[in-house]
Amino acid sequence: MTDDATLLDSSKKRLEVPAKADFFESPMQIADYYPILVQILIASSIGVVVLVASHIFGQRGTDTAIKNTPYECGMLAEGSGHARFAVKFYVTAMLFILFDIEVVFLIPWVMVFREFLAANLPIITPVFFFLFVLILGLFYELKKGAIEWDH
Repeated sequence: MTDDATLLDSSKKRLEVPAKADFFESPMQIADYYPILVQILIASSIGVVVLVASHIFGQRGTDTAIKNTPYECGMLAEGSGHARFAVKFYVTAMLFILFDIEVVFLIPWVMVFREFLAANLPIITPVFFFLFVLILGLFYELKKGAIEWDH
């Protein structure tokens, strides 16, 4: 027969919850970063090899006035080659980039949310402040009419 104290001790061991997540208990060693270093080296070397190969084996053309003129279906080019765009296109592009980058800042937060909760670190308040400023900026641009195309 088993002892009641032994059963009680074994049940306590099963119910124990660690105070910190395993992520924070074991420090990262330099060897853990070797795969990232190898990936960076391979990507950089591929880029350098492609550039060097195109420089060595690429064709060299001669620059003449006729070759440097734009080809317009056999017709001579008229006017400037630069079209003018309205400012609203640039504003829309900048707003898209702004909000796209802000969403990129939210992705790492989502990835480590559970670890921060397990370690009892306050993360909700700064993220809600970030989202509040983001939504406030969206309402500001809507009020100013930055997204409206009619005017």
